[in-house]
Amino acid sequence: MTLFNRRQAIATLGAATAVGLAAPALAQNRKITVGALRFTSHAGSFVGFERDYFKEAGLDVELRFFEAAQPMAVAIASGDVDYAITAISGGLVSLAQKGAVKVIGGGLQEEPGIDGQKFLVSDAAYQAGITAPGMLDGKSFGMTQAGSSFHYMGSKMAEAEGISLKFKPLQKVGAVIGALKSGQIDAWSIVPHIAKPLAGSGAVHIIGDVATYLPDYQVTTVFTSTKNASEEQEMTKNFLAGYSKGVADYNAAMIAKEGGDAGVDEMVDLIHKYVYTDRPRDKAAPSIINGTMRLNEGAKLNVASVRDQLEWFQSEGLVDSDITLETLVDTSYVETAGS
Repeated sequence: MTLFNRRQAIATLGAATAVGLAAPALAQNRKITVGALRFTSHAGSFVGFERDYFKEAGLDVELRFFEAAQPMAVAIASGDVDYAITAISGGLVSLAQKGAVKVIGGGLQEEPGIDGQKFLVSDAAYQAGITAPGMLDGKSFGMTQAGSSFHYMGSKMAEAEGISLKFKPLQKVGAVIGALKSGQIDAWSIVPHIAKPLAGSGAVHIIGDVATYLPDYQVTTVFTSTKNASEEQEMTKNFLAGYSKGVADYNAAMIAKEGGDAGVDEMVDLIHKYVYTDRPRDKAAPSIINGTMRLNEGAKLNVASVRDQLEWFQSEGLVDSDITLETLVDTSYVETAGS
């Protein structure tokens, strides 16, 4: 079993190159496809690609972009994409039950002291007096589809507050944003790099933090096909090594600020190649910086949070009740937390 924390991820690539252990992988130059959304939470993949960490690990990576989590999960299952980072959804769990996909690591997690995902309301709802999540009883809540992370976050908040929400599936994140800004839905939850600019426009208002209700929420995970997890172990370890080194760079620049303002600027420049590409750099930078959340070092996975999500899907009847955590997760690749 190989576990990757931050230092190990860096040392694995550096030491292997120094002693020649990476030579077979480098000579192999294995072509793989990595799925991504245009979110800062996918920065580990962007940095790994831009700084050649995947190449150092012997991988020739193509990035393929999606607009929602479920199509990316289907692409993994079909073999069109090899690895991806996404939220756990009912669709992902169903694919795992069919033996098609496995979660192999953690991507992004809510963490005390680090700004995280927000609950938002439309301006119309805000002007009507809704200024806290507990005031949303009977109101509409946007999601891409049933069983999505948005569905999970809204449901867990509603359960904690003792209220009821009317969930509206709108398929794509862009459609949810449009509906919220126009007042067609009352509320939503999303990562800060999207939430804060929307709130700054005046059309949307932040009324709470997801972490209040889900303090250790494993927001996104690293996943692959069951075939890759079981039969392509070297390739999978190489992917995690390159990805983890990208994560380490991102956290060092944006969370620890080890490079000062210059380091932040350099990382913003890199991420802007993939996120908010329709905006000039000076307009995109505040949103990218506002969206900073610590990515899981070494792809460490909070298994307790994943278990909670699985149990919620089962309680809602979105997946079969007999699916086990072991069906969904392969814990052999990274360090884990919880049980």
